[in-house]
Amino acid sequence: MKVLVINAGSSSLKYQLYDMTDETVLAKGLVERIGMDSSILTHKPTGKEEVTEVSEILEHTTAIRKVLEKLTDKEHGVLSSVDEIQAVGHRVVHGGETFKGSALVTPEVKAEIRRLFDLAPLHNPPAIMGINAAEVNMPGVPNVVAFDTAFHQTMEEKVYLYPIPKVLYKKHRIRRYGAHGTSHQYVSRVAAEFLNRPIEELKIITCHIGNGASLTAVKGGVSVDTSMGLTPLEGLMMGTRSGDLDPTVVTFVMNKEELSISEVNSMLNKHSGLLAISGSSSDMRDITDGWEAGKPNETLAFEMYEYRLRKYIGAYAAAMNGVDVIVFTAGVGENSAIVREKTCENLSYLGVELDKELNKVRSGEPRRISTPNSKVEVLVIPTNEELMIARDTLQIVQESK
Repeated sequence: MKVLVINAGSSSLKYQLYDMTDETVLAKGLVERIGMDSSILTHKPTGKEEVTEVSEILEHTTAIRKVLEKLTDKEHGVLSSVDEIQAVGHRVVHGGETFKGSALVTPEVKAEIRRLFDLAPLHNPPAIMGINAAEVNMPGVPNVVAFDTAFHQTMEEKVYLYPIPKVLYKKHRIRRYGAHGTSHQYVSRVAAEFLNRPIEELKIITCHIGNGASLTAVKGGVSVDTSMGLTPLEGLMMGTRSGDLDPTVVTFVMNKEELSISEVNSMLNKHSGLLAISGSSSDMRDITDGWEAGKPNETLAFEMYEYRLRKYIGAYAAAMNGVDVIVFTAGVGENSAIVREKTCENLSYLGVELDKELNKVRSGEPRRISTPNSKVEVLVIPTNEELMIARDTLQIVQESK
């Protein structure tokens, strides 16, 4: 079965086409600046040269039509006909409490995703646009939705509830939902396979650290705690997000600076984190360069980031009464050897021993970076959310027949 995986943003659309017989990627690409007369479609067929096209793409239906044209193009395509695509998988950020796994798209499923717009106003509306556009361009082809929050629906009430009046949960479902669930689930499974151990026997801490970052405690293959909350703002210090802070900071700053709700939201989501402390960049590569050069602001940003990351690892080891495996993944986790090194240096109380030479290797494959004597396995595993979505899509479509 050939499965097209789509990740629709408000003005962008990422895609990957899989042949699920052997899970190979046939082509992938990105449509940027949707809604403008100078939209950019970048298409990369496997084994062929990348092509770029600039044209007017005013909405997602046109974007997907352009993608399908590229996939079936005689020179740059990988399909003889659109009919070869037998299913479409979509990434959806928020599934609320309704979705505990991926689901076949129905009118009822779309209605529920719309109902959750308030919980993910930047992400769920574009997902619906992507689903509708796929249905228009490929009528009759089944669509499946995979939710970032679904993996975390195994958390217990004592973990996901906030200690605020319970009426707010009953009326508005205010609770911890988490994010990056598809990634956390994928790398935890790969970790167990890599170690050739049953996932049911493992306590794993997965560190998905990129511009957005979250940790998850995975015990016996299920999520028991995660660092992001009602929204992706809670938890770790990130590229431009503050992560955890005293809630009173919000009302205090609003009062002192006379900020509106939207202004303080913007401050916490877009102007905090590494960017705020360094004053120069939200990119960990720049922060690391500044730290190595002895620049004080970048040094402070790096140290705050690493400290908070390490503190959460310790908390999740306590939550699970131990840890067998620590996994680093996503942009920073996979590529920053120095973040991994400094984090692991102060986890010796857990029995972590890092092999500094192995830690410097960049292979693009799952690998161990701990020593043979380490009591905790430390792994670097490239995440692959698109493949996880494709697998779920294949399984759900087959089960629905």
